Parts: sequence; C-alpha cells; structure tokens
Amino acid sequence: MLRVVTIGVYGFDWASFLHRLRDADVRLLLDVRQRRGVRGAEYAWANSRRLQAALADAGIAYEHHPELAPTTELRTLQYAEDDRQGVGKRSRRELAAEYIQRYTTEILDDADLTSIVSALPTNGTAALLCIEAEPAACHRSLITERLTKQHDIPTEHLRPPAR
Repeated sequence: MLRVVTIGVYGFDWASFLHRLRDADVRLLLDVRQRRGVRGAEYAWANSRRLQAALADAGIAYEHHPELAPTTELRTLQYAEDDRQGVGKRSRRELAAEYIQRYTTEILDDADLTSIVSALPTNGTAALLCIEAEPAACHRSLITERLTKQHDIPTEHLRPPAR
C-alpha cells in the first residue's frame, strides 16, 4: 500500500528529523522546495548537499521535484500576506487564499502526479519535504490533498517535537 507523509525543516534538528523519518518508515524523500537552502546555522543540515549526503548514509533515497515548488512570484505573494498579517514564515499557520488558488492552477493542475505516484515505494513510505513546521502553512499540504483525492493515497503530517 502506498503511503505519503510530509515534513518540514523548522523545529527539527538532524537527529529528531531522522528519528521522525525512521518512525514513519520513510524510504524516499521528495524535496518540493524551489531553493534548497535554509537560513540559520541550526538548519545547515537541511541544505541540499548536506541533506542528500546524510539521507544516503541513513539509507533514504532523495529526489528533487522542482516542478512542485512554488515560483518566486508565488512565494512573494505569500510573504506580502504574511507581512500584512504580521507573521513570519516560521510562525505562519495557514496559506493565503490567493496563494492556494494560484498554486493550484499554476503549478498543481499542470503537475504529473501520476508519474510521481508510480515511483513511490511500495515497501515503506515516501515523504514530501519543505520548510514550514505547520503543514497548513505550506504547499506540501496542497500536494498531499491532491494525492489523496486523485490517487487515494493516505497521508500524514509529521511535526517537530514539542519544545
């Protein structure tokens, strides 16, 4: 049975991130970020090259799916809404309605999820990776919603440990 989880970077260190992946039996990590770097020394482990090397050491396959990443224009739209609401990317709780609509029509409606689904591990789990701790504040929740609706794939959102 195919299964997908999502995970963000914020709120994790490498050890707790890997622990969550292992607990969910993740065999494949699908990186859906446009830019695969993360600001802040505490998140250096999540920068693309370091992350790929650490995942390889842990026996977890890695794929980058830039076709599922929001464009710079869409991210800028969300940042403007964050500014209007007085929240930052690390504290955002939800996506702007216009962002959701435009991401859906401009990115998700054109994405070939069937080819991604056909490459998912049948033994173990696949994880969608982005930045935000809160899934509803990230496009990965829109991707998993579509995977569930169109392909009947159960999804779960992995959250960072409580601090």
